[in-house]
Amino acid sequence: MKQKILLYPNEQKLIREKLINLLELDEHNSITLYELENHPTKTKQIMELLPEIRKFCSMSKITAFSTPEKVDRPWLSIIRHMTKQDYEMVSADWRIKQENNIIRTKRYYFHKRL
Repeated sequence: MKQKILLYPNEQKLIREKLINLLELDEHNSITLYELENHPTKTKQIMELLPEIRKFCSMSKITAFSTPEKVDRPWLSIIRHMTKQDYEMVSADWRIKQENNIIRTKRYYFHKRL
């Protein structure tokens, strides 16, 4: 049996593009963990891609794909693993000021691979 990467390269590329579009990256090609955690519709849409990912991608050994209920943020693992072929995902500490509060979070930058 052929590997899924050889059988479904176009489908995998479409899934990656859907995922990047769902993230709605800013002008710096980045998004914060705070944004993701506070937009349940985004994380829900990412999780809804799982059946399609399972069909076209070989990811059975990654816990977020096989048993997402065992992982705190399975959608973040899905983002990391699905985008790593096209993007280098770099994280940095980030602070957001809201009124009198400072929120510490992570900002994820997506650098296109050549």
